[in-house]
Amino acid sequence: MKIALAQYNYHVGNLPSNIAKIKNGILRAKSEGADLILFSELSVCGYPPKDLLQYDGFIKACEAAVKDIAHECKGIAAIIGSPIRNPHKGRPFYNSALFLADGKILAQVNKTLLPFYDVFDEYRYFEPATENELIEYKGLKIALTICEDSWNELPRKNRFYYKNSPFETLCTPDTHCIINIAASPFSYIHTEERRQMIESVTSKYKLPFFYINALGANTDLIFDGGSLVMDSKNNMIDELNYFSDDFAMFELQSDKTIKAITPRAKKKTQEPVERTYNALVLGIRDYFQKNKVTDAILGLSGGIDSALVLALAAEALGNKNVHALVLPSRYTSEESLRDAAELIANIGCPHETISIEPGITAANNSLSGVFAGKQTDTTEENMQARMRSLLLMAVSNKFGYLLLNTSNKSELATGYGTLYGDMSGAISVLGDVYKTQVFELARYINKIKPNTIPENIINKPPTAELKANQKDSDSLPEYDLLDKILYQYIELEKSPADIKVDGANKKLIEKIVVLVNRNEYKRNQAPPVLRVSPKAFGVGRKMPIVAKYL
Repeated sequence: MKIALAQYNYHVGNLPSNIAKIKNGILRAKSEGADLILFSELSVCGYPPKDLLQYDGFIKACEAAVKDIAHECKGIAAIIGSPIRNPHKGRPFYNSALFLADGKILAQVNKTLLPFYDVFDEYRYFEPATENELIEYKGLKIALTICEDSWNELPRKNRFYYKNSPFETLCTPDTHCIINIAASPFSYIHTEERRQMIESVTSKYKLPFFYINALGANTDLIFDGGSLVMDSKNNMIDELNYFSDDFAMFELQSDKTIKAITPRAKKKTQEPVERTYNALVLGIRDYFQKNKVTDAILGLSGGIDSALVLALAAEALGNKNVHALVLPSRYTSEESLRDAAELIANIGCPHETISIEPGITAANNSLSGVFAGKQTDTTEENMQARMRSLLLMAVSNKFGYLLLNTSNKSELATGYGTLYGDMSGAISVLGDVYKTQVFELARYINKIKPNTIPENIINKPPTAELKANQKDSDSLPEYDLLDKILYQYIELEKSPADIKVDGANKKLIEKIVVLVNRNEYKRNQAPPVLRVSPKAFGVGRKMPIVAKYL
């Protein structure tokens, strides 16, 4: 049996676009002689549809789409993903894989294991399957599963999340292969995790594995593709592209052997920094394209964070579609202005320079009576950040640009950002990127595109320049130390007493943890954060705001 994998970028809720892509894939597969074509999880509606599922009209549109796609399946079979109504007691829908052939639905397989952790909340909508049956087609028996159904074969955090695995009943001596349609979000370590998961399944059950993953960014979640086929002996037959559409065909024999119909050169495994770069570019591009906005704006300070965001956005949207606004104050150094000017020249983006001093002077005059007798403090620093936000949002409103937020994860974690100031924006590009990773990404960009980010921006000490001679290290430990503490607390979810970092004593660790906890209210008001780590701020980290921990 010839099986095609169609890895496409779907748009949540945009059913006409998704249907067209699926139909085109079916026509291509049919023309190339495929017997069966695979599409990713919830490909009809896009993943994750969230509360769109609560609207009856949305579900009816999905039902109509499935029928429309089924009409194309004559002379070929297809597996697509769609929400399907649950006619029984329980939650209202199933997350289903539909086997289409002969112009109709021949089989419906419902997802058994529903993820409930991190960014997932499938129990809110879907009822889990309680029975699992093989699908027989052209004399071969297929164990059809959906994403999480495969993951219980690999323990996470030293435990299995579910009591049973659908493979226990599906993988029999008569089974010829496993097919898993997935929407598995990107993180910079997830490539290895997925391969380990698939290898654990093929090792245990001695069956070939066809894995088709989602692609594209939908708000904060990024799906990197990387669909693959592995034989029963853990040999990688082929791996599809990461971060782009792809299509490949394979032949499965009755003896469970597989061969690629069009063999391709083995791909070099991307390093985490390269994956993160590609994910952020895809995240920016899809956020704008799927929202039908062409142009972005950001505040350019001469520092490394805004420089990195400008470089990423220029790659994602085109340099002429990213507008840099330089907003100097009395504390902005000539060095920063030179660095910003050099970066603008290197990238070739449109730009303007507007001093915030007139606005700050006017605000200080308005507040002089109320603030009489008060010492200057962070209030005045925050006013500068908010004045910059005021000007950026004014230009954004006037010209229809979307504002890119440039705060990094280290700042978001510790509260070193001003609400309604430098925390403003439509999307947070670096909110899941620690400061040390910001430097790595900047160096990577200069490696693949030499002389993009001026070396002085990378090498100079970080500063917010909100008061004279200010450095980030005045109130925070060096980022090499800070980020190690943050990583253990946020990603590894260690208790403060269990965090061990060379050069950090108990007092410093507790101080950093208190900063993280105290600033939860700020992060709840931050823009959506492009997720690139195993634990990002946003929907995947649900912490109470009014609470006391340490």
